[in-house]
Amino acid sequence: MTSQAAEGPEPVVASRRSKITPEREQEYFDAVLLQIRECGYEALTMEGVAASARCSKSTLYRQWKTKPQFVAAALRANRGCRFAAVDTGSLAGDLRAAARVSGERSGQDTQLMQALGHAAMQDPELQQALREALVEPELAAFREMILRAVERGEIAADHPALEYVPAQMLGVLRVRPVLEGQYADPEYLVRFVDAAVLPALGVT
Repeated sequence: MTSQAAEGPEPVVASRRSKITPEREQEYFDAVLLQIRECGYEALTMEGVAASARCSKSTLYRQWKTKPQFVAAALRANRGCRFAAVDTGSLAGDLRAAARVSGERSGQDTQLMQALGHAAMQDPELQQALREALVEPELAAFREMILRAVERGEIAADHPALEYVPAQMLGVLRVRPVLEGQYADPEYLVRFVDAAVLPALGVT
């Protein structure tokens, strides 16, 4: 991966971070993530983000010395889970609800994952930030759903298919655009849950 150092900070950049408001910082983060979704990581430049956010390139370099650091900070600032609040009272209901919520955001999140995938494999900090922002919150939510189902007696804790539920649910989001040229919408994901995930778990 080519570092943004090739673009180079402007000479006026100092090592000290300037003070910006949290609201302004979030505007920078929104701008960089939007450009990644629209143009891809490799085409992203600090100059382009500066133009979009109406600031100088040196302002961005005072906060984040390289493009990977800037993107990692934006990802961490936008960390969240699409279905942390899902709790329908049954595992089948939870997985269907998670499918619907995932489908509603699949375009944005899948674009981001695809755009960052190659770069993240070559940059440990970027990879960790991507996991913290998009992957780990989802895994934690799935673990909570499964734990509740086990506690309710819906499924055995040692059921061999349980460990593959996150891979099924998250994997189909990324693979459908490759196989069919379209994002996994809510209806598609619910059908997937009913046809593939629940039968594997023995849940109706």
